[in-house]
Amino acid sequence: MRVGWIVVGLALAACNPQEVADKVVARTAEGVVSAAVGPQAARCVVDNASPAELRALAVDVGVEAGTTTMVNIMTIARRPETLSCLVASGVGPLRG
Repeated sequence: MRVGWIVVGLALAACNPQEVADKVVARTAEGVVSAAVGPQAARCVVDNASPAELRALAVDVGVEAGTTTMVNIMTIARRPETLSCLVASGVGPLRG
């Protein structure tokens, strides 16, 4: 059992703390966006958001997405790369 915890500890120590933090923020933002527009659209929005946009989206975790969050989602959703992703995933352009 101790060996298992040592291996886990070493694996975590090898991780870049900034990468871990970025992944946590992206996952949190994806949950917020998913609740607002659905999981397929959320993946496209999160994949095309900047780190600053992800942090802004993640702020609404645990509450209903507010007006600013919806504006941020729609801004990201209107980008050509996001639109392509939405169409490819079968969602189509978001309305809002």
